[in-house]
Amino acid sequence: MRGSEANVGLRAPLLHRGDSRPTVGKFLAIEVGDSTIVGMIAEVTGRTPETREPGEHRAVARIDLMGEILRGPDGTARFQRGVREYPAIGDTAKIISSDDLRVIYSSAGSDGIAIGHLNQDPSIPAYVDVDDLIAKHFAVLGSTGVGKSSGVAVILGEILVARPDLRVLVLDGHNEYGHSFGERANLIGARNLKLPFWLFNFEEIIDVIYGGRPSVPEEVEILAELIPIAKGSYQQLKSTADRPMIKRRDPRMSGFTVDTPVPYLLQDLLTLIDERMGKLENRSTRMAYHRLTMRIEALKNDPRYAFMFENANVGGDTMASLLSQLFRLDPAGKPLTILQLASLPVEVVDAVVCVVSRLAFDLGLWSDGAFPLLFVCEEAHRYASADHSLGFGPARRALSRIAKEGRKYGVYLGLVTQRPAELDPTIISQCSTLFAMRMANDQDQALLRSAVSDATAHLLDFIPSLGTGEVVGFGEGMPLPARITFNRLPANLVPRSESSTELPENMDDLTRADFVKAVVERWRGATMNQASYADDGGSPAQPGANPAADAAQAIQRGFLTDPAERDEASTAAARLLDKTRYSILKR
Repeated sequence: MRGSEANVGLRAPLLHRGDSRPTVGKFLAIEVGDSTIVGMIAEVTGRTPETREPGEHRAVARIDLMGEILRGPDGTARFQRGVREYPAIGDTAKIISSDDLRVIYSSAGSDGIAIGHLNQDPSIPAYVDVDDLIAKHFAVLGSTGVGKSSGVAVILGEILVARPDLRVLVLDGHNEYGHSFGERANLIGARNLKLPFWLFNFEEIIDVIYGGRPSVPEEVEILAELIPIAKGSYQQLKSTADRPMIKRRDPRMSGFTVDTPVPYLLQDLLTLIDERMGKLENRSTRMAYHRLTMRIEALKNDPRYAFMFENANVGGDTMASLLSQLFRLDPAGKPLTILQLASLPVEVVDAVVCVVSRLAFDLGLWSDGAFPLLFVCEEAHRYASADHSLGFGPARRALSRIAKEGRKYGVYLGLVTQRPAELDPTIISQCSTLFAMRMANDQDQALLRSAVSDATAHLLDFIPSLGTGEVVGFGEGMPLPARITFNRLPANLVPRSESSTELPENMDDLTRADFVKAVVERWRGATMNQASYADDGGSPAQPGANPAADAAQAIQRGFLTDPAERDEASTAAARLLDKTRYSILKR
């Protein structure tokens, strides 16, 4: 006996008792007075006839003491972590019974959600305490292909049932979860996201303008000076329109900063830049203004950035409606939002993640926690890298702020990553419940060892050999650390990328050529801002004459100014591509 460890001798019959054999990872029970000490086998060492005395045990198991089951005078039993009274030499140990396991894993009570079953006894559901799981943050860790996304879908599905008052936002980096939650989910992507440019703070809009590349200091200084003036000009114009007799004030005295989330017109900013440029005589100095104007114009005219700049010169304060759309503030609305990041330009994804993370925290802060929100971040290591020279610093700080302070304001964090060693250690250290799936990387395993207590560290030895869908769970949300298997999802709910498609093997050359042409036209159309498709004769092509032409027309019509027509055309183009893909099968 030593501290939280104990050695248990194992006799020969016990070593060959089928499913109840005392192997590594199983629980043992030691009766001590009116309680049962619960321990997990960390190591089993055999003894050969040459090394043991006659009558000695065939093997010795080293167990880590986890907690105890207390029994009251009326026979009721409850489990608690920690050990009040340690076992003595000679006390009897046995494989824990199913009844005792049920006592342990029913300790979550009415707040428990069943996310799977115990590997030691598949008949016993694996419960986690939903309040501890959410309020103290959690993380799901595992390599690609081990069932990580399915596990996340299982956890979120159970949370939605147990906490109908909770809003859930998922940052879906690969567009995997769109069909996993059915009618409970609101899907937001490039087609219906309206995230106006003025809602970005200064660091975020700079990242957008320069596409994640290093910025030009002279141009940044120009923006820092003129953006507050553009905000003041718009607010002054709006006030004058509402109250014509109001006295106009100098926009520079409005009190707005570059980070104040108020609307302004992009054309006002461009006009200010142009005015400043016109007053300069030095050609080299004027070039900085000219280059900045060209950068902004290019973004405004790029259809991929329509979700930011579509109404850049229309105005209107849409912040309240955006918050309602993103965070499902309508109590009768769908409880879960899936933000499909793969549909956005890759150059702007980091800034979008930063904006949404910041909005989530600020909503909780300024509403005093009136809207409880679970913020789930897929591919978290991408946005909050441990190497501060990589990624977008403001995004890492926004996620870190949620991790450190979010629970005070009802904003909770769920992290999902395949490379925990590359995730900022400050952020992952705030997650009190960890679900570790199969990982072979030594650095990832080392980080996990540093994050768990010595009493449960031996469980990490299972990590490299876990099967698909298996997980080691430990932390505040689990009654006891354990090896469990996630519930299996129906095939139609398993997360999978929406872009994953397969071509028929028996496509002939003509059909394959038509399909490739349609892909090329769709590819080009994604970066076009005018709809002007015609056949060689200069007139519109006849519908149905060529699937590739139909797809091209539909794509290009999608970039008209009417959002409804654009969405309809984009959907039609995707269907035409599918029709081309499978046309050979219909012959």
